[in-house]
Amino acid sequence: MTRTHGTPPAFRFPGRWPEGAGLVLGPSLVLAGVLLRLGAGDFFPEQLAAFSDNPALMTASYGAFAAGIVLLAPAVMAVAGRIGLSHPRWALWGGGLVLAGLFARVFHAGVSHLAFQLVDVRGLDLTRGAVGDQYSAFHVFQTLNVAVLAGWIVLAAGAWRAGVFGTGVAGTARCVALGLMSAMPLGVLKGTGPMSVLAATGLCVALVPLGVTILRDGDAPRWWAYPVAVAVVAGAVFLGVAG
Repeated sequence: MTRTHGTPPAFRFPGRWPEGAGLVLGPSLVLAGVLLRLGAGDFFPEQLAAFSDNPALMTASYGAFAAGIVLLAPAVMAVAGRIGLSHPRWALWGGGLVLAGLFARVFHAGVSHLAFQLVDVRGLDLTRGAVGDQYSAFHVFQTLNVAVLAGWIVLAAGAWRAGVFGTGVAGTARCVALGLMSAMPLGVLKGTGPMSVLAATGLCVALVPLGVTILRDGDAPRWWAYPVAVAVVAGAVFLGVAG
């Protein structure tokens, strides 16, 4: 069947399964990462000391948080796509700002990972001094700090105007919960405080139900898709660890 010029294609990127998985797993992993470092202190000296005392726990915390941030990318695309059906400008600004902020948070996660490895290689005291001396050094992602903080508010406002999470009190509450993600502390080696827990919880309240709905809406994958997915993930992990 020939498609008329100007008619949008039926294909939608990234698709139902990445969107649904991102909406469910992204917020869940962010919340898990936040809770795992609860009580470890708010700033980099305490975070480095916590890693020195319990490296497995802190590695799991920062790993879960970073994975959740990456998985939020298809989740944000899903929300922005639904906003764009009726309010394209809100979708473009909200989705674009949030995605830019996610890129910045991935950069922060990489710097935090390097700092933790320095604790193993050079010791806690030397690492504290090195991180403290360079903590305010300029990097290009500092220009995205406004996007990290404001993007979620713009996206939440667009979702409210478009009724993405439904209408009435429940839909409005979920939009407010999404906007709470703007309260998540940004930067390198940040601990968990009340606002971190509130922001991550709000993210789950807003996005996870939508993800469940998307995953249920439509046909299940064919039987061979499950072993193929497991094999691809296992192969990626093996190649990544092997270098």
